[in-house]
Amino acid sequence: MKKRLPTSTAGSLPKPAWLAEPEKLWSPWKLQGAELEDAKRDALRLSLQEQQHAGIDIVSDGEQTRQHFVTTFIEHLDGVDFAKRETVRIRNRYDASVPTVVGAVSRPKPVFVDDARFLRSQTDQPIKWALPGPMTMIDTLYDSHYKSREKLAWEFATLLNQEARELEAAGVDIIQFDEPAFNVFFDEVNDWGVATLERAIEGLKCETAVHICYGYGIKANTDWKKTLGSEWRQYEETFPRLQASSIDIVSLECHNARVPMDLIELIRGKKVMVGAIDVANHGVESAEEVAATLRRALQFVEADKLYPCTNCGMAPLPRDVARGKLAALSAGAEIVRRELGA
Repeated sequence: MKKRLPTSTAGSLPKPAWLAEPEKLWSPWKLQGAELEDAKRDALRLSLQEQQHAGIDIVSDGEQTRQHFVTTFIEHLDGVDFAKRETVRIRNRYDASVPTVVGAVSRPKPVFVDDARFLRSQTDQPIKWALPGPMTMIDTLYDSHYKSREKLAWEFATLLNQEARELEAAGVDIIQFDEPAFNVFFDEVNDWGVATLERAIEGLKCETAVHICYGYGIKANTDWKKTLGSEWRQYEETFPRLQASSIDIVSLECHNARVPMDLIELIRGKKVMVGAIDVANHGVESAEEVAATLRRALQFVEADKLYPCTNCGMAPLPRDVARGKLAALSAGAEIVRRELGA
């Protein structure tokens, strides 16, 4: 029998200090060449083991082999020049130096498929793989070729679909597209953002998910959240379109967020990855705090469609904090399972 309330993480987990500088996004690797490749695999094994030890049901690679959830995929594409940098505003929140699209984009070879195959060989549990969504990819670049956000998003959606099909063939059970940009560019989401996401999942038989959050616990994001008022209603703008889409699962931020829980009603019928772990602070939730978030969510989503999760990735957190949070997620889900008589 399939386990009820299966737990998972939204994406990244902290990297070991021997692989990259801890508690930092875009942290440079500490090794190179064959040593680096070996170290990445060791970190992936370790990340898997820590998820299993914490009782996580749907496991991932913890994004151990990538520096960043968006740019590592882009690095492997043709048509993008990483030496030619421009400063752009990321999601209207902070400035970053980003690579430039200089020609037609293409994917000369698979990006994460070998890593996914390796993860598959290490466990019999369901595995989830995160990819950047088309809109979030275009928001992390300077485009001097297409000069159209929509056109570039459609191009990226085609490349993501190629990668996703090969990830599915490698044994991935859930492919998740990270779209934090969906919480910012509402008109574009509804005009073409969800449509490009549908292009990215075209032809897939495995489950598909979209993850929409308020970002890592970095200062630019926490400062932005302070400007959003007493209720964060951004999901209200995009959920109706997602509810009508063919995406199977919607992943959202809940715990310690000012997101009204009843907005989940707008995606009724979808499976929902409910963020029950706050990644923006170092405090470790109690199992009861996690359970309380899940109980509130159960007013708006059926128990067989509720997937307890983290609010976002945990790459910037200390490893012991992340381990504690994973254990709390599992323990809280178990409390609610018992209450449901599962």
